[in-house]
Amino acid sequence: MKPRRAIKDARSEGELFRRRALAGFVLILLGLAGLVGRYVFLQVARYDEFATRSENNRVKPIPIPPARGLIYDRNGVLLANNVPAFRLEVVPEQVKDMDAMLQRLERVIPLSQDDLDAFHKQLKQSRRFESVPLKMRLTEDEIDRFAVNRWRFPGVDVVPYLNRRYPFGGLFAHVIGYVSRIDADDLARLDPARYKGTTHVGRIGVERSYEDVLHGTPGYELVEVNADGRTQRVLQTHPATPGRNIYLSIDARIQKAAEQAFDGRPGAAVAIDPRNGQVLAMVSVPTFDPNLFVDGISHADYDALTSAPDKPLLNRALRGVYPPGSTVKPFVGLGGLELGLRTPQDTVLSTGTFYIPGQSRGYRDDRRGGFGTVDLRKAIMWSVNTYFYKLALDMGIDRFSAWMGGFGFGRPTGIDLDGEASGILPSREWKARRYRQPWYPGETVIAGIGQGYWAVTPLQLAHALATLAGHGMPYAPRLVMATQAGLDAPKVPVPNPPSGPSLVTSQASWQAVDQGMQMVVNDPRGTGYGLGKGFPYTIAGKSGTAERYSRRTDAYNDNKSLAYLASRHRAWFEMFAPAEDPRIAVAVVLEQGAWGASSAGPIARKILDAWLATQPDAPPDTPLPPEGLPPAGAPPIAPAPAASAGPDGPDTPAGASTPETPP
Repeated sequence: MKPRRAIKDARSEGELFRRRALAGFVLILLGLAGLVGRYVFLQVARYDEFATRSENNRVKPIPIPPARGLIYDRNGVLLANNVPAFRLEVVPEQVKDMDAMLQRLERVIPLSQDDLDAFHKQLKQSRRFESVPLKMRLTEDEIDRFAVNRWRFPGVDVVPYLNRRYPFGGLFAHVIGYVSRIDADDLARLDPARYKGTTHVGRIGVERSYEDVLHGTPGYELVEVNADGRTQRVLQTHPATPGRNIYLSIDARIQKAAEQAFDGRPGAAVAIDPRNGQVLAMVSVPTFDPNLFVDGISHADYDALTSAPDKPLLNRALRGVYPPGSTVKPFVGLGGLELGLRTPQDTVLSTGTFYIPGQSRGYRDDRRGGFGTVDLRKAIMWSVNTYFYKLALDMGIDRFSAWMGGFGFGRPTGIDLDGEASGILPSREWKARRYRQPWYPGETVIAGIGQGYWAVTPLQLAHALATLAGHGMPYAPRLVMATQAGLDAPKVPVPNPPSGPSLVTSQASWQAVDQGMQMVVNDPRGTGYGLGKGFPYTIAGKSGTAERYSRRTDAYNDNKSLAYLASRHRAWFEMFAPAEDPRIAVAVVLEQGAWGASSAGPIARKILDAWLATQPDAPPDTPLPPEGLPPAGAPPIAPAPAASAGPDGPDTPAGASTPETPP
């Protein structure tokens, strides 16, 4: 039996179709509405964001580091320059396998282990999209070889930059310092916006102290790049603002003469203009080449510098501390006059040994039997210990340290360099703080001749001498004389007003000390007689021979060889000229010198000779002969209008360098 065929319900089917069509139409409308809404959201609500993103894929900002300011001496001699160079840089995010890329790159451009170490160190400190220097100062041959193989190294490129160079090498190393690559510690303290694109920062010396002046402000350029990140064209350029140029007060001619005068012997010299505190020369020997540090010093070179026994990296002028010996005697003598404890005519009997009342321990003069009766002028001329033993004892340590502190001893001078040592000015407070012990009279006695706890830097002594030469008017030492916004811009002087009132209230007191120091150089009996020979101005000076060890045996009296004495002594000499109206004050120290006058004195004189050559109004001089001072016992030479010359007398070595404690 056949099944019955169902009757088709056209009306129901039509109704079902209409419902389905309506539902589909509604879904289509909702989909279109959602799509339109999404388009509105992307194209209208978030237009700025996505437009910026799109533009960033095409346009890339590249920072333009500012050109570092140049450094000149007082006469415009270029001391620190920027030289165009090329370096190899890597963008880490564009390199898939860094180790493999470096291995391939080494076959094109030689990479030293120092290059790789510096690169990996900076790689850890940088973000992946920032360029990291790989090799500095590429040669033309290396640039050419990389250009041929450039397609093989995505993310690697040759970039031009300005490389810091120091034309005089080590001559100004301890003054100017150097720049070096920015490290993690620098990133923590530097303003990232201001140092965008900058790879180097001032490390020591003027380069560090005046970093804010020398650095400048970065700029940027907008460049169009392709999908590989290669620059297609430059769209906009906003130039960087270069750092300001700096003019130092140092004269390169005096600086060079000062360094040559040491002839490689370790020591330091500082020359200052007493009228304004400007530093005319500042030398530390031995020195080093600052160019080695600019792009990263090699391990071999750094090990050689740090292991050298003569410590070339030590700035002896700024950080070297030594007992000053007899160079402090003019300051002590002036203190006796200014404090009313002495007059220039007061005398002291020198018998060869000085005794503190009630004690049996004696303190020596350098001459057996003593110098007889001496006043202040003769005490300075002969460097008579007894005079200053007694004066220091009469002053007492409290007045002594207060007076000497006025000349800047025991604290930084305030020079515009970082890292200055404070030295030690003997005082009751210092000893109590350092040793937790009371002060004893014997310590006051030897402080009067620059021994005991004393420790000064050559810069401190030069600053004190400049203050004395300037009739007591103190000026903080200054290296930077002026700044300049550009080569055609005017120089802007850096002010340096006096740091306080004059320390001298009586010009008669100053003249008495000045006359004693003139006698040191110009009187045939003076310890530095002959150092003024041929110089057209009168020189005032004072020698100092500080003993490094106490005399505990008779070896000192039995062995008078220069080599033995040099091993025991620090040789000092300080001088200023013209004596009546000083324009330059010089302090020199030799770490190993037999006597102050004969060892350090000629160095100071050569500095004066170099200074004289820079003075357009000065009469011609007759330089000190190569053989140095006239031999002892030579007949006196008739004095010239401004100076005299003749036999050399020995400097006075200091007494015991160990403080005496009462029983």
